[in-house]
Amino acid sequence: MGSSIRPIALGLLRRREQILVFEGHDDVKGETYYRPLGGGVEFGEHSEDALVREFREELDAEVVVKERLGVLENVFTWRGNPGHEIAFVYEAAFVDAGIYARDEMKILDDPATARWVDLQEFRDGTKILYPHGLTELLSTEQ
Repeated sequence: MGSSIRPIALGLLRRREQILVFEGHDDVKGETYYRPLGGGVEFGEHSEDALVREFREELDAEVVVKERLGVLENVFTWRGNPGHEIAFVYEAAFVDAGIYARDEMKILDDPATARWVDLQEFRDGTKILYPHGLTELLSTEQ
C-alpha cells in the first residue's frame, strides 16, 4: 500500500434489497468485511472507465456506469499496513440481465467470490461494509 493515496472506483450493483460485494478478511484484526467490486484508477483513466475495466477483469462482465453516488475518503489499516484511498462510488448495472440470477460469482483475478448481501445486514451492523461511510451514503439515498 505504501505512503501514497490510491484513487479507486467502486460499483454498486443492486438486486432488490441486496448489493454485490466480495468478502475479505483481515487476519491481523480478525475481521471479516465486505466491499463493492471495483479497483484502482490508472493514471490518465477516468474513474467511470476504470470501473468498466475492473468488472471486465474481475467478472468478465460488462456494466453500464450510472450516477455517481459520492466520493469517500478512506484512511485505514489492513493487515497491519496503513492505507489511504479516495473512492468514487457509482451506481452501476450489468448489461446482461441474466447475471443477476447468479447468487455467487468467482472473481477471476483474485481468490475471492462476489455475492449478493442484504443491505440491512450492513445497516444493522451484522456485517461490515467498506469503505467507511458507504453504509451511511446508501442509507441517505434509499
